[in-house]
Amino acid sequence: MKILITGAAGFIGSNLSRRLLGKNNSIVCVDNFDPFYDRSVKEKNITDLLKNPGFKLLEENIIDETAMKKVVAEETPEMIIHLAAKAGVRPSIEDPAGYSRTNINGLISVLEAAKAAGVKDIIFASSSSVYGNTKEVPFSEKAFVDHPISPYAATKKAGELLCNTYSHLNGMRIASLRFFTVYGPGQRPDLAIAKFTRMIDQGQEIPFYGDGSTERDYTFIEDILGGIEGVMGWLVQQPEKTHEVFNLGESHTTTLSDMVTIIENALGKKAKLNRMPLQPGDVSRTYADISKAKEFFGYNPSTLLKEGIPKYVEWYRKQD
Repeated sequence: MKILITGAAGFIGSNLSRRLLGKNNSIVCVDNFDPFYDRSVKEKNITDLLKNPGFKLLEENIIDETAMKKVVAEETPEMIIHLAAKAGVRPSIEDPAGYSRTNINGLISVLEAAKAAGVKDIIFASSSSVYGNTKEVPFSEKAFVDHPISPYAATKKAGELLCNTYSHLNGMRIASLRFFTVYGPGQRPDLAIAKFTRMIDQGQEIPFYGDGSTERDYTFIEDILGGIEGVMGWLVQQPEKTHEVFNLGESHTTTLSDMVTIIENALGKKAKLNRMPLQPGDVSRTYADISKAKEFFGYNPSTLLKEGIPKYVEWYRKQD
């Protein structure tokens, strides 16, 4: 299958490309190397991929609708996996307009390009942040999620609504995936596990928000990739005008304090904590109900944080 992946030079996208290429697919990577973090990190992510004849890199910005229509028309993918976005809760509070342009207008650009080229199968990367501070746990796709607490979360909720609209109007088969705190080899350097590992290893103080009781459902990258593959197989068997939302998480929660302890144990070093107040836009807990994904396509995550962090640290120690 020929698959166009936006944001394929990023953490999830590069790992997904590597996995799909190993199963006789071809990948068209669309990425603009957004300066949110150092370009060299993304370039390193795809160094080996660029040597694969089945991988093609196109440096384009998803908000350029003309460029996206040209790419999709010329490359004729059978499926689009839309991962590209401005990421991060806290930065979105400082730049809501920028997040809206990329995450909402950029999605519309991709959907319009798909519509023009007749591409029916689309996967959209949403986020567990849409749940805000939902009190009922674990978080179910049936929950009312109209109270996001950050611009980033609001853009992802808007994205799901747009996917539903385009599916209805254009006969598209679309799956929106709510990712729960994805980590593992190649993780973005700004995310907690990557940042804490680096700073603890270097003897720096880590920013420790609140009293350590906030909880996250951390999901290992290989489990996320298995979920995406499952969605891909499920999607192409559906009738037209399909739009479904799925949680992809580990369905286990870990407190901030326990996460730091697991990193300390994996590194064999003690963390120095810079205690800070909770930040606006941060949620107190994420916890995925994954029963729908299990029922629809056999999603079965298997890597708990206590197993995944040592794997990440092992990868981290091999880096330059």
